[in-house]
Amino acid sequence: MQIKIMKMYFSLFSIIFFSLFLSNCTAKESVTKTQIKNSKIMLGIDVLSDTNFELLKGKKVGLITNPTGVNNKLKSTVDILFEAKNVNLVALFGPEHGVHGEADAGKYVDFYIDKKTKLPVHSLYGKTRKPSKEMLKDIDVLVYDIQDIGTRSYTFISTMGMAMEAASENGIEFIVLDRPNPLGGNKIEGNIAEPKYFSFISKFPIPYVYGLTCGELARFLVEEKLIKTNADFRPKVISMQGWKRKMSYEETGLEWIPTSPHIPHSYSAYFYPMTGILGELRDAVSIGVGYTLPFQVIGAEWINSSELSTELNSRSIPGLHFRPITFTPYYAFGKGKTLHGVQIYITDFSKVNLVATQFHAMSALKKLYPNQDVFALATEAQNKMFNKAIGSSKVFELYNQNANISDVLNFLDKDVEMFREKSKKYYLYD
Repeated sequence: MQIKIMKMYFSLFSIIFFSLFLSNCTAKESVTKTQIKNSKIMLGIDVLSDTNFELLKGKKVGLITNPTGVNNKLKSTVDILFEAKNVNLVALFGPEHGVHGEADAGKYVDFYIDKKTKLPVHSLYGKTRKPSKEMLKDIDVLVYDIQDIGTRSYTFISTMGMAMEAASENGIEFIVLDRPNPLGGNKIEGNIAEPKYFSFISKFPIPYVYGLTCGELARFLVEEKLIKTNADFRPKVISMQGWKRKMSYEETGLEWIPTSPHIPHSYSAYFYPMTGILGELRDAVSIGVGYTLPFQVIGAEWINSSELSTELNSRSIPGLHFRPITFTPYYAFGKGKTLHGVQIYITDFSKVNLVATQFHAMSALKKLYPNQDVFALATEAQNKMFNKAIGSSKVFELYNQNANISDVLNFLDKDVEMFREKSKKYYLYD
């Protein structure tokens, strides 16, 4: 009897021990997966810090940045360089929205002295958009550290290109601290901007979604002679460690800092190229700017939500779904009015054509509401901005000729594969 009881206790002990062992293994496996998921890539500023700022030693440094210029622990690049004992940071330069993100879109920013560092802050979105000789007289190297969103009309890349031209003209080094493209490195969409429509929101002949990091783009612009630099000018790129072209921003492990007031989340960068061009027709429809879903909705008082969502979903557009929505903007177009339209959902990012989304919507609006021409509702100046954003008048012309949506899509796609092949040699990441 005692032997049976001892065997029973031994069996029970074995079961408990084995269960605890399995539980411990599962916990360890779970921790490992969590650690992998939450591991952060090394940004350009992190890599530069790890070298003890070797490239900046003995040089007077000017920093082009904004609130997104932080390391992977969210410490400001301004503070990092200012506090580094072997770095002589002498000036700050701010793009649109300013060094500290204090200005709204399109608002000019003036020169001022930074309260914390007492450094001069030169505006590159004020009286000039290109660093002047006077701004650069005491600078040996310009460092660029700004998170971009991978879309041509977002003005930070225009600032980078013009700053490289100024650096070349004044015999100054230029260093790009690289950051992820939140759209990844594989998605390329939209026509190449035509010279006639170059502006600060379409500064270069590249597709609307160009599939490069800012460091890769800097090399592309210089090597392909798309900006005016001396023959021996080459930007230095401090590459990231751990970033892959297929990565979503969430997979980087990095926290998102709003790149501008209406890009509050990393996924906001997905929607910006989906409606941003249409959004230039500010008096025609709302794209959610002024509401809680910037770039994620299309609406107006004259739209029937169910009708528009049914029409768009019937087209079976790859990677997309449209939901009827009614909303009231707090500011901008439609402020205080009840608007009706659709909310856009991305169901498969790998299949969706971001840029084409707004043109599908415009096609549906023209079919359903022929008396509500979005170009006629907008001002002449807004129509011109639309053409500048898309980098051509061709879409405007096709729309007004009642062309089939397939003609518009063919135009948008015409340069994609050529650009993909040309840009590959500037890739810094797999």
